[in-house]
Amino acid sequence: MTSHFLLMVLFAGCVSAVFAALMRDDPAEQLRLGARMFAGFVGAAVLLSWLMYPFPL
Repeated sequence: MTSHFLLMVLFAGCVSAVFAALMRDDPAEQLRLGARMFAGFVGAAVLLSWLMYPFPL
């Protein structure tokens, strides 16, 4: 069974890997940038979800 969080982490991983491969040439720089973007995507999503939690639909 899949959850929204698991799908968001998978999407963030794919997007950050593609962006890192497109933006940097050196594999070490690609890994560093991909990890930073992945952490930023997941961190921003978790932060925004907690900020929106008190608001009803």
